Amino acid sequence: MDPLFSIITVTWNAAGVIAPTLESVRSQSSSDYEMLIVDGASTDDTLSIVGQSSIASLRVFSEPDKGLYDAMNKGIAWARGRYLIFLNAGDAFADDAVLARLARLATDDPGVIYGQTQLVDGARNVVGKRHLTAPKRLTADSFLNGMVVCHQAFIARRDLVPQYDLQYRLSGDYDWCIKVLRQSPHNAYAGDAPIISYLADGMTTRHHRASLWERYRIMCRHYGAFRATMSHLGFIPRYVKRRMSGAANRQ
Repeated sequence: MDPLFSIITVTWNAAGVIAPTLESVRSQSSSDYEMLIVDGASTDDTLSIVGQSSIASLRVFSEPDKGLYDAMNKGIAWARGRYLIFLNAGDAFADDAVLARLARLATDDPGVIYGQTQLVDGARNVVGKRHLTAPKRLTADSFLNGMVVCHQAFIARRDLVPQYDLQYRLSGDYDWCIKVLRQSPHNAYAGDAPIISYLADGMTTRHHRASLWERYRIMCRHYGAFRATMSHLGFIPRYVKRRMSGAANRQ
């Protein structure tokens, strides 16, 4: 019998961050899942650490890839679960009962189950909330406000998902989420408690400006240039507020 969830974790030389991800999966109270490690031929101890994780439903694939989204496409092709969860190396479930909560919501067969995200540092300390809050009602137009749901907290029904568009390097998940939402019959909100702990040091974080430009191009493609431009003008006060808050925190 196929599992309810396929947890897909893409790795490449992730030995320094993968252990908390594995532990958060292993400690889930629900066992109705498989975990796929899609590794890009790591040369460090990543695969050794994965092999010692004691996750019974673990499957490991290791071969060279063409980047993050190519690896995610491989995960989609290999997954058997009804729903897909992309849990990046370094990220983790926020508590041991997350999958159990998601499973209860899955009984209504939503196209997307989604929730809130908290930020953690390298020592796994919670450092705050994500700057965007997931709305209680989610539609494709919600993404005119940006990536309102963190990709890791966006659980999609496998029969609805497309492949990731490999023309994008940093914001392909934004494009992918919009496409899924446009196919989804209805969506389920997992509540105000966070379901994902996001390690605030990812590739998109390090390439923030390039990611924003790519996101703007995607927004123009899905919503038209006028709506995309108006939305980005509305982001300016939000951006200024974040910069001022960051400056105050450093004083």
